[in-house]
Amino acid sequence: MGGTQKCKGRNQRWPYSLLVALLAMAQLSCGRGERLKAPALASPITRRSDEVTLPAQHRLRHRAAYPWEGVYSGSHLKITKEHLRCRGARHAPLKEGVGEDGAKFALFDCGGPRSHSLPCREGKEEVYPILLELLNWVQDKSGKRVIVTCGHRCPAHNTYSDPTTFNQTSKHLIGAEVDFYVQGLERQPEEVVALLLRYYEATPWYSGKSAYQTFHRYEKEDTNVSIPPWYNKEVFIKLYQPNEGRDLDNTHPYPYLSIQVRYDRARECPVTYTWKEAFRGYRRG
Repeated sequence: MGGTQKCKGRNQRWPYSLLVALLAMAQLSCGRGERLKAPALASPITRRSDEVTLPAQHRLRHRAAYPWEGVYSGSHLKITKEHLRCRGARHAPLKEGVGEDGAKFALFDCGGPRSHSLPCREGKEEVYPILLELLNWVQDKSGKRVIVTCGHRCPAHNTYSDPTTFNQTSKHLIGAEVDFYVQGLERQPEEVVALLLRYYEATPWYSGKSAYQTFHRYEKEDTNVSIPPWYNKEVFIKLYQPNEGRDLDNTHPYPYLSIQVRYDRARECPVTYTWKEAFRGYRRG
C-alpha cells in the first residue's frame, strides 16, 4: 500500500499525513468547546408612587472653531505674531560697521526664526497684542492687505539692519514695535493714520477714556522723521517719508508707518526698552 488514499467519486489522492492532521484538529476543537453561560438575572426597577424624577440639567456648549475659521480680517489672512518674527538670514553677506571712535568691526546677521524665538513673557512667545489689533483693524476697514516689513528684531539683526546709535534702543528688540505699509495705499499713508486713530473711537473698551482717545502731536526734534508723530497713552505712530527710515528691512520705495507701544494696558505699566529684555528675553535655537 502507498502513503495516500483515494477519495470516493474523484480521481484525486490526498496525503495520508494530511488526513491524520485534520482528524486530530477536529477532535481537539470538539473536546474544548465552552458551554454557554446562563444570562444573569437583573433586579426589577421599582419606584414609589410619590417619587418624582427631574430631568437632567443641560448646559449650552459652543463648538470649538475649525482651523479655517477666524483666520481672516477683511478679505485677507489675519495678521498674527508669526508675521512679526525676526527677518534675519544666516546667508546674508558680511557687513562692515564703524564705531563711534572710528574703529571698524564686522557685522553678522542672525539665522532668523530658525535660530531664535520671539520675545518670551511668562514662558510664552509674545508680541504686544495692540500691534496685532491695530494691523488687523486697518486690514479689515480698508479692505486692503497690510504688509509687515519689520516686527521683532534680535540684537544681531537689529544692528545688522541699522548700526546707527539711534537704533540701538529700538522697541523692535522687545516686540513692541512694527513697521508696515498698506497695498493700494502706499502713497496715501495719512489715510492709514486716520484709520488707526479711528480704532480708538470705535472700540468699546476705550469709550470714555480720554487718555486713549485723545491723540497729540510730538513736536520735539529728537525723532528721525520730518512729520510730527501722533501719540496717546498707549501708542506712538511715526510716518516715514520715502527718504526716511531706510534700513535692511525697509528697502521699498514707499512711505511707511511705525507703531510703538507706550503702555501695556493688560499689565498696567509703561513699555520701555531694557537691555535685559532685549538681549535675554528670548530663546536661542
